Amino acid sequence: MRRVNTHMRESLFMDEVSLTHIDITQEDQPNTNDIVTSEEEEETSPQLNSQSFSCTKLRRADSLDIECARHPHPHHGATAAAGWAAVLQLAFQSIGVVYGDIGTSPLYVFSSTFTDGIKHNDDIIGVLSLILYTLTLIPLIKYVFIALRANDNGDGGTFAIYSLICRYAKVGLIPSQEIEDREVSNFKMELPNNRLQRASKLQSKLESNNFAKYILLFATMLGTSMVIGDGILTPSISVLSAVGGIKEATSHMTEDLIVWTSVAILVLLFMVQRFGTDKVGYTFAPIILLWFSLIAGVGVFNFFKYDSSVIKAVNPKYIVDYFKRNKDQAWISLGGVVLSITGTEALFADVGHFSVKSIQISMCSVTYPALILAYTGQASFLRINNASVANTFYGSIPGRMYWPMFVVAVAASIIASQAMISGAFSIIQQSLSLGCFPRVKIVHTSTEYSGQVYIPEINYFLMFACVCVTLGFRSTVKIGNAYGIAVVFVMALTSAFLVLVMIMIWKTNILLVILYALIIGSIELLYLSSVLYKFNQGGYLPLAFAMIMMMIMFIWNYVYRKKYYFELDHKISPQIVREIVVGTHSQRLPGMAIFYSELVQGIPPIFKHYVDNVPALHSVVVFISFKSLPIGKVSEEERFLFRQIQPPELQVFRCVVRYGYKDVRNEEDPFEQQLLKRLKVFIREQGSIKAEKGVDKMQGSENDDEIGNRDDGAVEADIRDLDRAWWNGVVHMVGEQEVAAAKGANIGKRLIIDYAYNFMKKNVRQSNVVFDIPHKRMIKVGMTYQL
Repeated sequence: MRRVNTHMRESLFMDEVSLTHIDITQEDQPNTNDIVTSEEEEETSPQLNSQSFSCTKLRRADSLDIECARHPHPHHGATAAAGWAAVLQLAFQSIGVVYGDIGTSPLYVFSSTFTDGIKHNDDIIGVLSLILYTLTLIPLIKYVFIALRANDNGDGGTFAIYSLICRYAKVGLIPSQEIEDREVSNFKMELPNNRLQRASKLQSKLESNNFAKYILLFATMLGTSMVIGDGILTPSISVLSAVGGIKEATSHMTEDLIVWTSVAILVLLFMVQRFGTDKVGYTFAPIILLWFSLIAGVGVFNFFKYDSSVIKAVNPKYIVDYFKRNKDQAWISLGGVVLSITGTEALFADVGHFSVKSIQISMCSVTYPALILAYTGQASFLRINNASVANTFYGSIPGRMYWPMFVVAVAASIIASQAMISGAFSIIQQSLSLGCFPRVKIVHTSTEYSGQVYIPEINYFLMFACVCVTLGFRSTVKIGNAYGIAVVFVMALTSAFLVLVMIMIWKTNILLVILYALIIGSIELLYLSSVLYKFNQGGYLPLAFAMIMMMIMFIWNYVYRKKYYFELDHKISPQIVREIVVGTHSQRLPGMAIFYSELVQGIPPIFKHYVDNVPALHSVVVFISFKSLPIGKVSEEERFLFRQIQPPELQVFRCVVRYGYKDVRNEEDPFEQQLLKRLKVFIREQGSIKAEKGVDKMQGSENDDEIGNRDDGAVEADIRDLDRAWWNGVVHMVGEQEVAAAKGANIGKRLIIDYAYNFMKKNVRQSNVVFDIPHKRMIKVGMTYQL
């Protein structure tokens, strides 16, 4: 039984009106006269079996579920249509943003690997061989030439691969996918015709196994949380290392002074993020480029000065010999070797800020050669100076170059944190589109490159966490132990997802898939086992951060899915809306009412609730739903998709408003004026389309006779009625869905819904802010869902 409690205020046109609340339990069965399920709605729509649909056919279908997914302009990433000048420009910027972390690894890799000193001179060649092959197989081959191909419309990271998998298999936990989505240019990818049987088997197994769907979502959230945790650890360890190095230059630097200086630098670093990746990249890129030039030059100098025989490290035999001599100590030392690839995941996560080509160019032409030369030169130096392993980097610098290298090293270490900060912004933006993160503000910091974003809430959260870590640990030892776990864990998850992509989407030869899993997977699992050895020495830190982030993401996604299914089950068909409007005895008020809802796939139940409680209805009613498309911009001509509830005299419309991720809603023209202009265009187009009766009657449109008999005079009369309603005033009605655990729910469900979710919902951006609704003409229609 439904319980309706009316809490009306004296005036509907106060600054903000909280209208009425209706409590609906999930156990309540919807009235068959009021509710039409998705299956019933499909039966009333024409069967669309073809893979190609005309615009006319789409307009005849009494559903925006198909229309809202279509967009004719392809989008291939931030610089698909850009020339080589733009690509090279992005490649230059990426040097200052992406590679600061991996580029500063030569500061501490050898000293972290040989913590107990060098026992055998050939161990240096063995470790150098490990570093060379690790750099070649993981950052270069796996990420630059394989993982970057698995981007999702230009975006990278764990959520991008998950989104890609969800597009090709129905593994998402929210039933928002439709076969027509594949007709959208952004969703289409050319697939090879062979090896389809293997891909189909894997796809069917994933689609039919709910446990596998939850595992995929869980792994995605875990990987995302680990990257965010890495974004917390990277600035802390980088800045602490840099400032701690100043202690070698002056004895006045105490531990407290080092810590507080690091905190000040961290705060400054996060404050400049609001200027955007574009400006930050141009500012930092020359410093990192200079850093790579210096370490490469010093590496070449040391290679010829000390011992050029280290070139033997290209032979993997020295790796086997290293493990034979040192056994379990060699395995433990892998925790130091893996620091040579820290920051690699940022290379994938940050691709949305740049482009695939720009990352490939900068990695292959600058970063990879410079790192190979740097590590080779350090190994040559150590072959002659075994005792200097604890100070390998500065000890190998020629005397006159010491202070310039020291200054650039300090600057580069501070910059190293930029890669993971930018990566955290990108993956949070992706998680929002899948309903896995609370609403936050996305600021597009570049009008030229669409993927460059800044999120104020996340920026200040990362800053607060970094400051806490720095003040809490006060040294890089435990942070370093935690660092490797976050890095390798995300790499292993990415590899697992890539195997699914290879089999199901790319249709890769199974032998190549097995080869990838054996080589890359074995290496990453070996490194993971090594870094987990130091779990109790600080390694728990990234897991603690990951658990906090996963809890936030899980709670939000859990309730989001519950709400989505609930609204989907209770959505109202256009036919029922017609019956409500025609059957109501309420008066039609002059003016226009705009109902806002997040439900794209139908009319929200709020409308019936509103009419039942308010004995008046505006002369023009428009139901608005917003939908984000994975493209940069949507032109105004294609932004609004309308459908009119018949008969036309009712003046009731449905509308899906589509935005790209570069579009902003507070444009020069107010939203109301854009809506009015496009609605007039729609009414005139409908009149001209339905006037051509031949094709429409053949297709059997259910409303042909009603519209076809209307002449131009009736259409112009509708336009005048629309203008009259506009001049009489526009009222914005926002659906506010309050959620509560149903009676009899267990304590866990009550804690998640009643306390955790509602707390987050009250402290994130509200609907009126997201939709940019005028506050003085807004009415909130409240509904309580008992889930």
